[in-house]
Amino acid sequence: MTDTVSTIDVRQRLGDMLNRVALRNDEFIIERKGKALAALVPVERLEQMRRFARRHALEFLAQQHGNALTDKQASELALEAQRWARKSGKLRSKSA
Repeated sequence: MTDTVSTIDVRQRLGDMLNRVALRNDEFIIERKGKALAALVPVERLEQMRRFARRHALEFLAQQHGNALTDKQASELALEAQRWARKSGKLRSKSA
């Protein structure tokens, strides 16, 4: 169960909140002036989120590596962009 608490509540009830997190796997969103600042979650949940993020980051990098441009393709794109910019007057000459 996720409860929303203010920073003042956290100061007053930290021991109770830690027990609830440790024993009942409760989660708390800590707010200041109505804006979420932090979360108090069980360590297992934090580790689970880190594993999930790491796994998806590795999958994303693997996909990007397969779609990466070669040096030649990158150079051709850069030259094409430069020609377009010069033609449309978007790129100033180095002497200006």
